[in-house]
Amino acid sequence: MDTHSEKETRRWVFPQLCDGLRELAHELTAPRHYLKLCGTDEALRSALPARWELQPANYFMTAVAVGPDPKPLPDGYRMELHRTGPVTRACVLAPDGGLAASGCAAETAEVFIYDRIETDPDHRRKGLGIAVMSALGAARTSLANRPLLVATADGRGLYANLGWTVLAPFAAATIPETER
Repeated sequence: MDTHSEKETRRWVFPQLCDGLRELAHELTAPRHYLKLCGTDEALRSALPARWELQPANYFMTAVAVGPDPKPLPDGYRMELHRTGPVTRACVLAPDGGLAASGCAAETAEVFIYDRIETDPDHRRKGLGIAVMSALGAARTSLANRPLLVATADGRGLYANLGWTVLAPFAAATIPETER
């Protein structure tokens, strides 16, 4: 997937360790390209040349139902939704117009994937992340599509409180910017 974000240019996600992941790890030399694996850090490390750096541990999660319904946004905040094909982006704008929280979701024939759910540190603990999740969840066209996301260690607790459960560890690695 080409992401073209500030942190990541492109990512490859593998459901299990395979020869394709190993081959790609040896071919890639540019920073900001990520290899991601539904598996442990140890499993991913075993497939990578030394130039790759493991990222902090993550968790592949799912939920039976996504909830609860959000509370109203705090005074002065507003939600914007943008939809392009199967992808929806939710943005919460702060009273000063800056981006306070955001996230994306993409729907396929079988799954609804939440991605890059982030709240700016200056705007945390106001329910903005839950508001983003709720707005994205409302964009699902089929409730039969299984909701999925990858959570950081910090996010894991928040999502668990919202009814999400861990399916598997999720490992990620990239080539550091100083490497060439």
